[in-house]
Amino acid sequence: MPLQYETSDDTAQVHIDGELTIYTAAELAAQWLPHLGATPRMALDLSQITEMDGAGLQLLLMVQREASRAGTQLTLTGQSKAVTETLALCNLVA
Repeated sequence: MPLQYETSDDTAQVHIDGELTIYTAAELAAQWLPHLGATPRMALDLSQITEMDGAGLQLLLMVQREASRAGTQLTLTGQSKAVTETLALCNLVA
């Protein structure tokens, strides 16, 4: 599961390419969570997510919560059809 992380000025750019599912959530969390709090802002691009399930949604919600605790403002910069459908199914707006 490729997670790309780049820092530009005071913003971390995070890009996830592929699945955001039970099969990838633990690996992504291990790569992603240590970066929270490293920058004041984090832009999350979900435009290349090919599949998303409940575990992926839980990871996104956990990252949102932990980013807030770490003082990082998290924003979404893109959503794939899979992300949009999952959020709609759960009556969440992103």
